[in-house]
Order: sequence, then C-alpha cells, then structure tokens
Amino acid sequence: MTFLVLDPTAEKTAPHGAAAPRLDTLKGKTIGFISNGKEGTKGFFAHLERMLIEQHGVAKVVMRTKSNYSAPADAHIVAEIKEWDAAISGIGD
Repeated sequence: MTFLVLDPTAEKTAPHGAAAPRLDTLKGKTIGFISNGKEGTKGFFAHLERMLIEQHGVAKVVMRTKSNYSAPADAHIVAEIKEWDAAISGIGD
C-alpha cells in the first residue's frame, strides 16, 4: 500500500516584521476594537471597554466590526487603525 502525503505549508516564507513598540501607559490613549461580528464579542468588548476607561484612564474606545467574520478587516477599518494608539482584534464564537 502506498500513502500520498501532502505538505500544507506555503512555498514562500512570510515576510518578517517588527513588533510595534509597547505603550508606556494607556492613560489618555485611543484603543480600537475590531470584532469579527459574532455574538460573543459584544459583551466581552463592552466589559473590556469599561475596564480600560475606568481602571486605566483610556480616553476613547472605537468599536468596529468586520463585514465578513472569516475575511481580513475591511479596507476602511484598516485605514482607520493609524488613528488609534492600539488595536485589539477579537473572535467571538
């Protein structure tokens, strides 16, 4: 008996990038949330928003939801990210 083994790895190596520098504080910052649009993110993100504002002094939380939960973020969301100090992406199954 012969077995055919398929290798699912990509033929090209993904480009390496540098991690974004850490924020020294969250106080006064704008934090963006990108939701996949599933029900589980709503309550979690709302709770996290309250914690960030009340306990860490975050000035503003921006909530955005992707139009397709299994695709990358929409172009208008990606364009907006540069206005945020940090971004959190969440999956809510």
